[in-house]
Amino acid sequence: MGIGVSVFLLAVGAILTFAVNASISGLDINVVGIILMICGAIGLLLTMLVFGRDRTTADTTVTRERDVY
Repeated sequence: MGIGVSVFLLAVGAILTFAVNASISGLDINVVGIILMICGAIGLLLTMLVFGRDRTTADTTVTRERDVY
């Protein structure tokens, strides 16, 4: 899950939790919104941990000689 999908889940969950006042029998929309926000937050944290770690180590291993013209 990328950053975009995580932010999308957070936004949809917040809309369902705070902005929708509909009621469906057998389904609580507020709980669905909270679950989506939790999944989005976990996905965002995992994405930042995984991709943040790769970017710091990749730059130190590559060395290149200068081009002389």
